[in-house]
Amino acid sequence: MLTGTRIGVPIAAALGLSLLALPSAVQAQNGPGVTKTEIILGQTMPYSGPASSYGVIGKAEAAYFDMVNQAGGIDGRKIKLISLDDSYSPPKTVEQTRKLVEEDHILADYNPLGTPPNTAIQKYLNSKGVPQLFVATGATKWGDPAHFHWTMGWQTTYQGESHIYAKYILKNFPNAKIGILYQDDDFGKDYLKGMIDGLGAAGKTMIVSQQSYETTDPTVDSQIVSLKGSGANVFYSIAIPKFAAQAIRKAYDIGWHPTQFMVNVSASVGATIIPAGIDKSNGIISANYLMDPTDPEWDNTADMKAYVSWFRKYLPNGDLKDAFNVYGYLNAQTMVQVLKQCGNNLTRANVMT
Repeated sequence: MLTGTRIGVPIAAALGLSLLALPSAVQAQNGPGVTKTEIILGQTMPYSGPASSYGVIGKAEAAYFDMVNQAGGIDGRKIKLISLDDSYSPPKTVEQTRKLVEEDHILADYNPLGTPPNTAIQKYLNSKGVPQLFVATGATKWGDPAHFHWTMGWQTTYQGESHIYAKYILKNFPNAKIGILYQDDDFGKDYLKGMIDGLGAAGKTMIVSQQSYETTDPTVDSQIVSLKGSGANVFYSIAIPKFAAQAIRKAYDIGWHPTQFMVNVSASVGATIIPAGIDKSNGIISANYLMDPTDPEWDNTADMKAYVSWFRKYLPNGDLKDAFNVYGYLNAQTMVQVLKQCGNNLTRANVMT
């Protein structure tokens, strides 16, 4: 049983609280999405569209739940994950989420992916009292329990990550001319704000160009040409894998060789680096909060051995080099732990507790 293993998993605030044991006399309570034999979770994932490389997360989570179910489930209940394609399109996310809540009667909307998609459903889920749990996005807005009690993040924040890069640049490249590529939505702007805030007053002179792109754009080639033309010698790439790979290739092909920083949402060898070209990706700097399965540093750790063993059994057709599988594995571990801690009170409110 691998449920208890950890690979650098960030600890959600809720898990840091010890739950009081329920008295034996308390009657078992079941909320929507719970029967004597099943716990029904829903989510939206981009199995198609510009962010389809993230679809492996949903597949990894389903595979992890398969392992748990084969071992008996959660107190005899099997986890059923209804994972619907939203193509990373907020209107489709809204449509699919309404189906999950109003037709499938899910216990929780678990790990729906993307900042714009989650923004589109946040008010709806909170008005319905449905947990929007461990969202697959690091936007700072998910940490606002006073206004959105039913929404909780899981991963490190985008602004916090940008602060790390900003401190590194100020220390190691004090005369940097920074060019920034960012996705023109809440995801990209959150990272961008973190970099600007992290640089402080120095950012007014250090940032020489900001180029945005839309997820409907075919390429970011013109933006990379503009960034090179600005004279930037440091490149901060705030992009999802498809466009991050394009940026790496284009910069290399036009002979622009700045010091490159790439956000962790694209820091996957399988999803970004190999498509871009390993030879073209040399020297890129990123930060991550997970063990990278391609990094030999982790090969002999118990956690990575457990992960690889699970992967080969439950995701035999997957790409072991894709770090997004690690993300799904760890996020699913967190969800399983929450369901265990719910005990005999499997309600939406107790999930949040």
